[in-house]
Amino acid sequence: MTETAVYAAGGVVWRVVDGKLRVLVIHRTAYADVTIPKGKVDPGESLAETAVREIFEETGIQVALGIPVSVSRYRMPNKRQKIVHYWSAEATDAAIRASAFVPNKEIAAIEWLSPRKALAKLSYPVDVEIMEEFLRYVDDGVLATFPIVVLRHAKALDRADWDGTDAARPLTTRGAKQAAAAVGPLRAFGVRKIVSSDAVRCVTTVTPLAAALGKKIHRTSALSQDAWEDGTSDVRAVIGRRVRSRKPAVLCSHGPVLPGIMAELALATGTLHGSYLGSASALETGAFSVVHLSATNPGSGIIAIETHEPKL
Repeated sequence: MTETAVYAAGGVVWRVVDGKLRVLVIHRTAYADVTIPKGKVDPGESLAETAVREIFEETGIQVALGIPVSVSRYRMPNKRQKIVHYWSAEATDAAIRASAFVPNKEIAAIEWLSPRKALAKLSYPVDVEIMEEFLRYVDDGVLATFPIVVLRHAKALDRADWDGTDAARPLTTRGAKQAAAAVGPLRAFGVRKIVSSDAVRCVTTVTPLAAALGKKIHRTSALSQDAWEDGTSDVRAVIGRRVRSRKPAVLCSHGPVLPGIMAELALATGTLHGSYLGSASALETGAFSVVHLSATNPGSGIIAIETHEPKL
């Protein structure tokens, strides 16, 4: 992020009603306009967290993020550049029932519209462009998706500074902070299943997330560095189960194992290999890549990959 730019995030919130796609727009009170839910990043917040928070604050609807749709850039009246990241976000029936939205001093109303009516009603060309980009995905058959998140463990004590087994190496103080910082961004993508290498540094990395979600950690040597190095790992089986389940999951593993995980994700989904897989697996400690797959046809290939680093 540059120092001069103002960063914000939001989402194209959607649902299917009687077989027809509907998208959500908001009517803002102060500006008397119609726009897409979004807002500025709060201090210490990731863009993904901002998008989920702003959608909830403006609409009362709790969402998990889907695919990244686009990024808008424009100059504000004070000449500063504003950069806004948008994701697709499904509004489930349960989330809509739980919404406590009432008109307020910021948002006068929320409205579900057909895509055609939304395009006609949006007040700003930049919002129209975002909606059109979302609809291009829809036209390509991409709507409902689920993420498989590939997470590299947080910073661990160096081998030279540890007398025990490699698998027992603990996180450093910085690593513990990275693990805590990853909770919010991972929750933004709706992660519910936690699968980890059985190495201490991996299990400890996802422990704060497990506590926040009230979920157990599924530990497996199949994702461990020891098994990878001695040729006994079974990454393919882990990936196969996760793709078949079509449920949001995080897989916590080690730097040397990550390229294999990405390669198996490509194979399991019929995706062509490319340099982007290498980039998505070349993660710093505590960072993660979100692999978005079609919920209706995961074998159609990886739809999008995005990488996030912990914000300390």
